[in-house]
Amino acid sequence: MGSFRGLTSISLDDKGRMALPARYRELLTEACDGNLVLTIDTEDPCLLLYPLPVWEGIQARLEALPSYNPATRRIQRLLIGHATDVQMDKQGRVLLPMVLRAYARLDKQVALIGQGQRFELWDEAMWMQRREEYLAPTHDMAGLPAELSELAL
Repeated sequence: MGSFRGLTSISLDDKGRMALPARYRELLTEACDGNLVLTIDTEDPCLLLYPLPVWEGIQARLEALPSYNPATRRIQRLLIGHATDVQMDKQGRVLLPMVLRAYARLDKQVALIGQGQRFELWDEAMWMQRREEYLAPTHDMAGLPAELSELAL
């Protein structure tokens, strides 16, 4: 499957549907016949949108973790518990369930951010604010993996 990248501003319609950009529709049709999974991000108020085969691999790994660990149970409950199957329609639209829209505070304008094998969905104003925080010279870069320091950009 191809890789999702880039930032797209999308308007939600009155029913809470989002039209995926044309450049992704064929790829998603080929990769998963438009079958997607939407869940919450456990650290930020945004949603994660996965092609079904990618999500199934993640869910299998989550289920294999020891559930007696409280941190593991927390992640399993949040990610798997909020995972919702959604289907891309013939017009390339996806209905975002109200409970998930409420979590991510999605109202009208959504920032769709390609993240390789998945998308992130943010309230556009919230994304712009977060991006500015990330770009601020005072943003704490501690905790980055050592491998990232070896990456030439």
